[in-house]
Amino acid sequence: MFTGIIFIAFLLRSKMGRIILAILVAVFSVPIYFLFLRSSPPLPPVDLDEWWSTALSKSKQDDTIKPFKVEFSEVMIKDLKERLRDRHPLAPPLEGVAFEYGFNSKHLEGILKYWADEYPFSEREKLFNKYPNYKTNIQGLNIHFIRVTPQVPKGVELVPLLLLHGWPGSVREFFEAIPHLTSVSKDRNFALELIIPSLPGYGFSSAAVRPGLGADKMAVVFRNLMNRLGFKKYYIQGGDWGGLITSIMAIQFPEEVLGLHTNMPFLMSPALTFFSVLGSIYPPLVVGSKTRDRMYPLSKVYSNLLEETGYMHIQSTKPDTVGVALSDSPAGLAAYILEKFSSWTRMEHRSKPDGGLNFRFTNDQLIDNLMMYWTSNSATTSMRLYAETFNTRYFKLNYNEIPIKVPTCMIQAKHELAYVPTWLLKTKYVNLINETVLDDGGHFLAFELPKIFSEDVLKSIESFREWHRNNNEKTEL
Repeated sequence: MFTGIIFIAFLLRSKMGRIILAILVAVFSVPIYFLFLRSSPPLPPVDLDEWWSTALSKSKQDDTIKPFKVEFSEVMIKDLKERLRDRHPLAPPLEGVAFEYGFNSKHLEGILKYWADEYPFSEREKLFNKYPNYKTNIQGLNIHFIRVTPQVPKGVELVPLLLLHGWPGSVREFFEAIPHLTSVSKDRNFALELIIPSLPGYGFSSAAVRPGLGADKMAVVFRNLMNRLGFKKYYIQGGDWGGLITSIMAIQFPEEVLGLHTNMPFLMSPALTFFSVLGSIYPPLVVGSKTRDRMYPLSKVYSNLLEETGYMHIQSTKPDTVGVALSDSPAGLAAYILEKFSSWTRMEHRSKPDGGLNFRFTNDQLIDNLMMYWTSNSATTSMRLYAETFNTRYFKLNYNEIPIKVPTCMIQAKHELAYVPTWLLKTKYVNLINETVLDDGGHFLAFELPKIFSEDVLKSIESFREWHRNNNEKTEL
């Protein structure tokens, strides 16, 4: 403090010093304003009954919850195998190139052959039905979800947790985590009841028939789903799109959401850009030494983002165009989606001939996820979420500027696409009560490290319950 006063006094002694001081004040006033001084915008209006289907009407909506079974029909399997085998030859990769130009066609040949000749369709169909599947109509949309309710002894409370996936993932991402999440422990007086839905337009959930179903609207759909299932208060967890949707739910319904856990926190603020650039000059101003390499050098971070976000621009502008190719060609679908499971697990996998795909995943696991898109023909409708959210309508709502007051815990994987330091996250998630920073893991955390992911979720639920007790808040479900 004393050194700072001397520095300011020194600057004030000369005209040039006063100019420099004025420039510094002007530059720093912008992020300070955005972070601390600007008042929060009003909460946008929420329509709980907005209708997304042409079928029936709100007054005739079927509110029943019906069991659902995933089926891989013989007709579908036969057609799929024919498409995998009867296709144009793939262009060979360039000499010495692995995944730097996208999915390596030589390696893709092996995956497509496995899918056609060795993927055990009947066995995997049974896996998809291992946990109870259901459908119910919410706002005109037939929403598919998995519900797992563990058996608990007397004295152990069942608490509901909504788990949301993103793109290009699916409910399949959570299967390995389910046994860990629903485990009953003598060290906990609660156990988790899991609700795992497919996002509208993804997997076996129907898509909207008109524009507008962005992340903010999906937040309403899932709030209504939880209410339909009898939950007036509940916990929520999400990554990727699930991370954004659950963050919006925490803003829209703070009286219902008991706690938010995310493995992909969202902070879209001019201040983040400012401090990222400032830290490139002197990193300790922004980030600690242990996580410095996740933000700097800035040239490497921005280069990776440019290389890895081309898909986002396409899907935010012309999702239906690329959707034609992915819906018609299983080879195209595999290349487009599995490329993300390569580089988003670890960026260095781009230099491996096999893309490092089996570093964390088996071929069956990867193809399971592809089957969620192929069987349901949801490639196009899933990608529309980008166009419905990254647009003027959504950004005018200013959800990015509204603080989240619901108690929050988060886990940031080492190889996630972006890292945000804790002190900046607290400007958005004002009741951030715990953050886990991993030295491992990537974008598909629940799929990659199910045990570590689950332990962090369970620890967070425990922290939320304690937070409410300390604040004398009721958590009746």
